[in-house]
Amino acid sequence: MTPHELLAHQLGRVDGPSGGRDANIHGCGDLDRNIIGFISHLPQSLPVAVGAAMAFRLRGEPRVAMTWTGDGGSITGLDAESVHLAALANAPVVIVVANYQYAYSAPVARQSANPDIAARSRAHGVHSVDVDGNDVEALHQASQAAVNRARNGGGPTVIVAETMRMLGHAVHDGFEYVPDELLEHWHERDPLTTFARRLNERGIDVDALRTIDHDVAAEVEVALTSAKACPWPDPATVSDGVWA
Repeated sequence: MTPHELLAHQLGRVDGPSGGRDANIHGCGDLDRNIIGFISHLPQSLPVAVGAAMAFRLRGEPRVAMTWTGDGGSITGLDAESVHLAALANAPVVIVVANYQYAYSAPVARQSANPDIAARSRAHGVHSVDVDGNDVEALHQASQAAVNRARNGGGPTVIVAETMRMLGHAVHDGFEYVPDELLEHWHERDPLTTFARRLNERGIDVDALRTIDHDVAAEVEVALTSAKACPWPDPATVSDGVWA
């Protein structure tokens, strides 16, 4: 989706994928682009992704479903059922679990007697890998390998991306329960900073990276201006697309 569409969605304007009916990133999908809007409680999106992957396999389509959840979502019953079914059906699905170290206020060590998320997935017969979630290239390579594996009949993969949520769960969460030294440790591993440093070491000029930053900021500013100028939805259409 374009920055204009995403920002229009957040502002509740007609150019957003929901036509102004939702001002939250939840449910932000577009089936014409093969994007199924995710559900607020992330584990509920897992069986949807597995179902889509099973449909691809039954139709003989060389397509792969991909979805995301977090460490908190990985301890739910729905996660276990989805991973189990994906393995049983040899579904071409890739599940990325972002291990944020905290699910809301609960650290990983207090979420499960076995905090090894990849091991729990392997217990269901699913190929599972751990990867540095703050390493752009490592995560890209793991994702590409999982997609290729699924597309070639190898079945599902769970990728556990080790990272850190640097802010509270939402605006009402002050994040006081996280030790400052832990945040400082992960701050030093910021993926954008470390990747920029790596590119610089490979000969990419710092000025070139600054130009990219400038161009991106300019694109977002243009999109924000256009989204603000986008009209509100017509109240007469409020019942369009509503089914009971």
